[in-house]
Amino acid sequence: MATNIERSAAISSAKTKHSRSLWSQLWKYRALYLISIPGIVYFLIFRYIPLFGSVIAFQNYNIFKGITGSPWVGFANFEKMFNYHDFSRILTNNIVLALYDIIFVFPAAIILALLLNELRIVLYKRIVQTIVYMPHFLSWVVISGIAVSVFSPETGLVNSVIAKLGFEPIYFLGDNNLIRPFLVGAGMWRDVGYSTIIYLAAMASISPDLYEAAQIDGANRFKQTLTITLPALMPTITILFLLQIGQILDFGFERVWVFLNSLNSGNGEILDTFIYRVGILDMQYSYTTAIGLFKSVVGLILLWLCNTLSKKTTGESLF
Repeated sequence: MATNIERSAAISSAKTKHSRSLWSQLWKYRALYLISIPGIVYFLIFRYIPLFGSVIAFQNYNIFKGITGSPWVGFANFEKMFNYHDFSRILTNNIVLALYDIIFVFPAAIILALLLNELRIVLYKRIVQTIVYMPHFLSWVVISGIAVSVFSPETGLVNSVIAKLGFEPIYFLGDNNLIRPFLVGAGMWRDVGYSTIIYLAAMASISPDLYEAAQIDGANRFKQTLTITLPALMPTITILFLLQIGQILDFGFERVWVFLNSLNSGNGEILDTFIYRVGILDMQYSYTTAIGLFKSVVGLILLWLCNTLSKKTTGESLF
């Protein structure tokens, strides 16, 4: 009997100490928690609360009856999605463009960061960084206007050079076979410079002593990059790669919509543009919510699989 009382007292004392420790930690870092409140509120309002609206994917949603008054249809919207004659084409476009991003754009940011890290003239390095960062702050509407001006078949700079070389002008934005490389190239030009910030920050944390030791051993800059810089960047690369995999079906609505037309939609239309066209313009809310839910589930499954594989092979993971 006494033993049980002592055990209960010990558990109660441990809980009290844990509670005091928790509150002391909260009070100690109160400034950081206060700063994080706006971000937490943002995610609660715009990310988590809207998740409850996913229920309309299983309804024949009526905006006048609301969620509680709309009839349930089960998986009928998902069946409609998979039976749609162009769904496989649109899904293929989405996957191909996402793979192009992973194969070409993702490594480009790493390569550019490594090149910038090798610049020794600080002023020149800052000028180059500013130039490659600037396109990120342009909206896709502005970028589409620039692209139309540069690649216009009649007045564009590129086609002017092609014509002077004796070749026929190319309608880049009207060629169904060129729209995928064009979208990937536009995304690379806009975002690859900004993406280097994380890698440059990770490189700044590498101890200079490692490079000095490697230099004493006779390693040149290229070998130092292979043996020191890249291994030090691997945790960062792994995390960003996993995040990219989780968004494999989120190629970006604006990035595609501003370049999309009837001539290139065969290889250019993706799930996001289809959702906008059918869900917003045609007001098929339940149907497009089912497509959005499908995207989220696929991304979650891929993220979980790749995270598990990464944890077992490299020891790095998101969770």
